[in-house]
This record gives sequence, structure tokens and C-alpha cells, in this order.
Amino acid sequence: MPERITSRANPVCTHFRKLASSRAYREKTGEFLCDSPKLLREACQWGAEVRTVLYTAGAEPPDLDSTGARAAEVSESVMGAVSPMETPQGVVFSCALPRYPLPERAAPGRYLVLDGIQDPGNVGTILRTADAFDCGGIFLLPGCADLYNPKTLRAAMGVHFRRRLYPCTLEELTGLLAAGQVPLYAAALGADTIDVREADLSSAAVAIGSEGRGVSEQVLARCEKTLKIPMSSRCESLNAAVAAAVLLWEGYR
Repeated sequence: MPERITSRANPVCTHFRKLASSRAYREKTGEFLCDSPKLLREACQWGAEVRTVLYTAGAEPPDLDSTGARAAEVSESVMGAVSPMETPQGVVFSCALPRYPLPERAAPGRYLVLDGIQDPGNVGTILRTADAFDCGGIFLLPGCADLYNPKTLRAAMGVHFRRRLYPCTLEELTGLLAAGQVPLYAAALGADTIDVREADLSSAAVAIGSEGRGVSEQVLARCEKTLKIPMSSRCESLNAAVAAAVLLWEGYR
């Protein structure tokens, strides 16, 4: 008989709710929470360390025998209490937080740098777009939304399991880029700004800032060039995720 959990007060349910709501708790426990059968399939396919799976009747998870994960069936009521989604999809699960060491140097390639992008949905959308255009690495500077916020995970659609994502400081970033002789550019306007269509993005890191303040002065000071996306004079700027998509496509093209 499969394990069943019927009470919202069960310790697993309390643990899941804390994982969904608290970044500090995620970091303390070394786990994060995902929601949906699709994300569970991605996690299993790419070898993530799945810890615990809760599912409702009719939404049974894939074969978890090889993962060693604990699995338990729950009622719709319990699922509604533990899922971070307004409309749960019948599967919610915890995974171990991955710990990827920063590389000593950046190999030649295309990289994306997120600088102070605080909206989890935007961060997740950018991650998904970077994956689609085969970005070689994604670096997140301090001030960005939490990579493991449920909204970030949902918008990224499994990228967390397929790609290595690197939170880092500006000093760490510039050090590894310099070691690999990879230039750092920024999507911003300045005296040295060039049209993105004229830039060689075959081996470069491009920084994207938030809509509110753009790329920070500290990052701009470390950039070799700034890039502009040509657009109508009636428009001042693009949403960060849209700007990232244009730049990623240009590099991919």
C-alpha cells in the first residue's frame, strides 16, 4: 500500500509550506519545492536529487524507485494546502539544492549576466529563453530574485535541472571572464554604445539590468562596451525578459 498523508498538520506538509514561502528556510535545509508533473519528469530525467513527492489520486508520479525518494498520496485538501500554486496540478515535490562551484575561467562562448532583476517570473522566463538559445552559462549577481522561488521555478520550466546556474559576486564574475578572455558587455546606453547587430557576440557575456534602474554603475564600470537594441523612438525601453530574448537570439543567430 502506498503511504498516505491525510492531515495538513503532518510534518512533511509543514516542511513543504516553509520551503515554498521562505528563502532562508530553503537555504537552511538545503532543499527547494517544485510543483507539477512536468517539473518532476524533468527532475528525474536530468538526475536531480528528488527527496519527497506528494501526489493526489489520478496524478501518480513517474517511477521513483531509482531515485530513492519518499512518495505519499494526499487528499485534494492537503495538496491545496502545500502547493504554492493557486490551481495545483496534483504533484508537488522537494529536491536538494544543487551546489555548483564557479568555474575558474570562462571558456569561449555566450554568457548571460542578470543584474538586480527582482521579479521571479522575469528571472524564470529569462532562464528558459537562455536555455532555448543554448546560452553557455547564466550568472546572477546579488539583488536578483531567488533562483528557487516557486514562481522562478515555474517560469523556467525545468531549466534548473538542465543547466548550471551560478549566483556570484561581481568580483567573481569579472575574474573568471578575464581568465578566459571573455569580454563583458551591457545592455545600456552610453558614450561607447553600439547597435547590437554590429557586436560580435560569439564569445561574450552580456549583462541585463532591471527595468527600473537598468544595469548598475558598478557593472557598467567593468564593461568593455554597451549595446542598444534598435527600436521606435516612441519607446524608451523593453521588459528585461524581452530585451534578454532579443540579445540571446542575436548571439544565437
